[in-house]
Amino acid sequence: MRRMQHRHRHPPAKVGAPPGTLIHIGERKAERSRIRLMAYDGEKLSEKDLESVDGRSCRDESTVVWLNIDGIHDISVIEAAGRCFGIHPLVQEDILNTAQRPKMEEYENYLFLVVKMLQTDPAGGIRTEQVSIVLGSSFVLSFQEMEGDVFDRIRERLRTGKGRIRKLGADYLAYALLDSIIDRYFLILEDLGDRIEALEEELILHPTPPTLRKIHQFKREMIHLRKSIWPLREVLGSLQRQEPPLMQESTRIYLRDVYDHTIQIVDTVETYRDIIAGMLDLYLSSLSHRMNEVMKVLTIIATIFIPLTFIAGVYGMNFDYMPELHWKWSYPILWGLMVLAVLGMLWYFRRKKWL
Repeated sequence: MRRMQHRHRHPPAKVGAPPGTLIHIGERKAERSRIRLMAYDGEKLSEKDLESVDGRSCRDESTVVWLNIDGIHDISVIEAAGRCFGIHPLVQEDILNTAQRPKMEEYENYLFLVVKMLQTDPAGGIRTEQVSIVLGSSFVLSFQEMEGDVFDRIRERLRTGKGRIRKLGADYLAYALLDSIIDRYFLILEDLGDRIEALEEELILHPTPPTLRKIHQFKREMIHLRKSIWPLREVLGSLQRQEPPLMQESTRIYLRDVYDHTIQIVDTVETYRDIIAGMLDLYLSSLSHRMNEVMKVLTIIATIFIPLTFIAGVYGMNFDYMPELHWKWSYPILWGLMVLAVLGMLWYFRRKKWL
């Protein structure tokens, strides 16, 4: 059965530490941090991998800068990015904490967003990864737990100059990142829908104890999906209601479309939750029905043997004066009575549609 990876362990060192203390919370999912920089405008694009983050290589007010960091376990890299772009220590602390709830926080010079990115792992399960996005006036920072994301199409559009992404600002790039993450939810839910249909068929045709374990596993997955997706609706709603100055009106129009997609995803998740809850009831009903069928067969068998047992018991008594015992045809007559009793009860049961 596929499992969703979503457990986080908090190190004891975090307890009692002052606010803004940078401690990585979560599983280390990369050997080393990879820093990728893309700087672009309507005419040109610069793309390179960096060994470290510094102002000379990252800050360029004349272009839009996208700095993507894969592997947030290296605290020194997060600190360097924070110094370069003026990110508050509390925000850096949240970036390092992979157990964050999806949220949006507005600061004086930037917006801080936390979302959950879902992907299918090689084993066929669902892998959850936290993505932190910092949006400034001319830069976007994205922090991921490991390499491998859903942003390849965005990088390709930037390289080829297709679409409007190179012509618009950093806010449109942040929208594109959010849109890619949410679009992946549809693929994950489509795969979940196929698995739920297969489980329904198994449940109807041949429910077994492993089927019940699959149902409980699905319930845990849906609970975790709901925790990842429901707050995202609040995040996008806040971006539209508060109208932060870093988000242009032209970009907020696209955010409405992403918000509508999020509502569709939430409705789908709720529908799947109801289906899975109904599966549990169906499984219990199926077991109860099978038990009733077994009990019905046993009851019919016991009912058939009651008169036969009575006859055998009567003529099994050791009395001397039982005239039937001395008749020549007693034995075949007794068998005939038993056969007639059985046939009569079977006819009655069939007439009552108990068989």
